[in-house]
Amino acid sequence: MSGIIKIHARPKLHEPNMLAAWPGIANVAMITGTYLAHKLNPKPLAEVIAPYFFDPIGVLVRDNLVESPQFPESRFFYWKNKPGKRDLILFLGDDQPSSKTYELAHAVIDVAERFGVKRLYTCAAALTRIHHSEQPKVWGAATRDAILDDLKAQRLVMGGDLQISGLNGLLLGVAKERRLDAVCLLGEVPHYASRFPNPTAALAIAEAMQKMLDIEVDLAELKEQAAEAAGRLKEMTAEAMGDYIDYFTEPIWERGENEEEEEDGSPGSQN
Repeated sequence: MSGIIKIHARPKLHEPNMLAAWPGIANVAMITGTYLAHKLNPKPLAEVIAPYFFDPIGVLVRDNLVESPQFPESRFFYWKNKPGKRDLILFLGDDQPSSKTYELAHAVIDVAERFGVKRLYTCAAALTRIHHSEQPKVWGAATRDAILDDLKAQRLVMGGDLQISGLNGLLLGVAKERRLDAVCLLGEVPHYASRFPNPTAALAIAEAMQKMLDIEVDLAELKEQAAEAAGRLKEMTAEAMGDYIDYFTEPIWERGENEEEEEDGSPGSQN
């Protein structure tokens, strides 16, 4: 971990859990992680030395002056729960590196072990045939059979065989290699809306996450974001459906005019 992670604080934490999030499909993980960080207001704990994992591809120029290269931030935070309850470590990565992802996952687990993390959580999107107007369910996956019982008790969906892409998934595999209990909560997202940020799925995960982490978070703002996003998606799908209908159908009145023109201009017509 030396040279890859910079430690900013050394708090004494009570059997902490960890939630790690990177950008992914529908940005579900980052919406969840950043919202919890916004509401809990955690303190800085550590950070990943960015140049080790990221290569800048250019620089910004402002008023003709070149700025220093900018790197994505990958930071750890800690939050103290009420006495007797488990504390929380949050890891938020602004971006996923194009290489050394396995090494980055090990670095995150190094920090988890250093501060005595008992269970690691990630979150992601579960692409399904759900309609955007439906309430998304939360799926669960875990590194041990015993943990699955906890997920079933929370009435999470056991999706069976699936693939969790990117570091939000890879981190679980590395946690299993390192014998650290880990869980992924996946919010349902429509296949046709995978490119759009989905705070509705993030809200469903956050509600489940509150119970599993034993924390209290005001979700009112996230509910507003979900309602606004649902409204925009409804407008977009209605517009797309209108375009589809216009492209593959022809109004009756236009069809009649075309038929008359064809009859008048036909080879057998008499003028």
